[in-house]
Amino acid sequence: MAKPVEQWTTRTIEITPDIRFGGDNPPLFIAGPCVIESREHVLMMARTLAKMRDELKIQLVFKSSFDKANRTSIESFRGPGLEKGLELLRAVKEETGLPLLSDIHEPWQAAPAAEVLDVLQIPAFLCRQTDLVAAAARTGKAVGVKKGQFLSPEEAKNILDKGKEVGNEKVFITERGSSFGYQNLVVDMRAFPIVREFGAPVVYDITHSMQKPGGEGKQTGGTPQFARPLARAAAAAGADGFFMEVHDNPPAALSDRTTQLRPDAARAIIEDILRLRAALPPI
Repeated sequence: MAKPVEQWTTRTIEITPDIRFGGDNPPLFIAGPCVIESREHVLMMARTLAKMRDELKIQLVFKSSFDKANRTSIESFRGPGLEKGLELLRAVKEETGLPLLSDIHEPWQAAPAAEVLDVLQIPAFLCRQTDLVAAAARTGKAVGVKKGQFLSPEEAKNILDKGKEVGNEKVFITERGSSFGYQNLVVDMRAFPIVREFGAPVVYDITHSMQKPGGEGKQTGGTPQFARPLARAAAAAGADGFFMEVHDNPPAALSDRTTQLRPDAARAIIEDILRLRAALPPI
């Protein structure tokens, strides 16, 4: 028989000595531009988000990808690559003090990425790649795995078990919606309590769950008008953290231009979440 919801608890995951989420800790926010577009842009966005962190007194990890290997078209911008991208992310950390998250796509990238990053992220379409998940977990860093659009919430336990098998329980799941027909994603709010029952905190990927994959031919479309209501719903459903891609000028972004949020929109969503978390008893 399933446990009552109020008895479901998750372990705490330490990102840095000052940032912990899951359990009874404050929510974690992961935010930043989808891809590193230039040194100037990534530093500008990091400064913007560091200021927001300080003003709202939140736990925030800066996110930007050094390589977007999963793109709709071969013509799409991918980013500066591993070596240059890590160099730029290191500059972000040195200037702002923000912890860092970025994606890795192949097992050999885990070790060099872990020298700079605080969280290694496994993209959704690679979430079942055992060697990749294991390599990330063996670094000892926190590992965020995007639950594939093709997986049920129950199957996320197998991902967590892979991390545990190599000695790392700092693995968490990011919910980014499930495929619902062609070019459409739907977020099943049951996913949050289901995955949390396995003991791991769950992050809600606000912006990627707004995507319409391949919805614009050679680009992914999106429905950002649903970001705020669904973020509120996920907060009420028990999400421990919230992922959002933030860009100063989304229509001009070099990746995910239809779903990235402007800083003021991101701030409004964060404020909603903080109010909901303060008003609701813990799940």
